[in-house]
Parts: sequence; C-alpha cells; structure tokens
Amino acid sequence: MNPYLDIVIRSISVYLFMVIALRLFGKKELSQINTADIILILLISNSVQNAMVGSNSSLLGGITAAVALFVINFIFKKIMLNSKFIKNLVQDKPEILIHDGKIEFKTLARLGITSEELHEAMREHGVEFYKDVKLAMFEIDGNISVISGNENLRQTHHKRKIHKTLGNLNN
Repeated sequence: MNPYLDIVIRSISVYLFMVIALRLFGKKELSQINTADIILILLISNSVQNAMVGSNSSLLGGITAAVALFVINFIFKKIMLNSKFIKNLVQDKPEILIHDGKIEFKTLARLGITSEELHEAMREHGVEFYKDVKLAMFEIDGNISVISGNENLRQTHHKRKIHKTLGNLNN
C-alpha cells in the first residue's frame, strides 16, 4: 500500500476514535477544559502520533497526517450540518438549569454544576435571586445563559469555568 495513503487511513481512524471517545467519556464541551484535560490532550496527541504516521517521521508524513485531519474534520462538520442523526449522536443538547425560578437539581448534579457556579452566572447576568430567573440554560458550547423576568436587566453570556482545585469528573 502507498505509505501516504496508509497515513491518511490511520489519521482518519484516530480522528474518528477521538470523536467517539470524547462523546463516550462525557466531555460536554472544550470550553470547560481544565489543567488535567490539557495534560490528557497532550498525552493523547503524543500517544496517537505513531498510530497515525507509523514509522514515517518525515516532514511529508507529518503534513499528510495533518492534511488528512483537517479534511476529515471539515467533512465531519459538513455531515453534522446535514444529518440530524449524526449531530444528535455526537453533540449534546442545551439543558435547562432554572425554569421560572425553579432549580433543576437533578440536571445540575448530572452536569456537575455547583450551586456556586450557577449563582456566579446569575450575578454576572445581574440577577440576585433564583426566583427572578425566567430561564437559565447550559448551552452546548459550555456557557450558561440566564434570562430574567426583569426587562430592565441586560442579558449577557457566562462562560463556565472549572475551579483549578476541583477536578470535574462528571463532564
């Protein structure tokens, strides 16, 4: 087999494995990334490098693997845009955290969102009390959106951050 075709096939296989692995192990979105996640990504990239290029450590071999990854990523995104089934398989849906002042405790627990994080998001949106929240959503990009019942409050977007001392194992 052509060694560069072999690199393309290996690279696509590793890409598809990583998409499936990230979905199965529950990393909801990369905007929630913490130090342990960065270390994991670096170690995984190092561990799968040989799986993609094999014994070919040439510049052309590395570029071939990179081009294959860019192409499969582009194709995969196009497929997700056109296939609701694939999109639902790979990407989670937004989650309701608060509805009409009522907190969805089961959803918070499942997503690993603490009451402190939720309250921080509310404060950043200018809302002090849970009862004043018309709707709070955990978006697919890792943000928490808050809509209050007060028309005078400005609506903003909260980027969820994981505290560096807490390992979020429920991602």
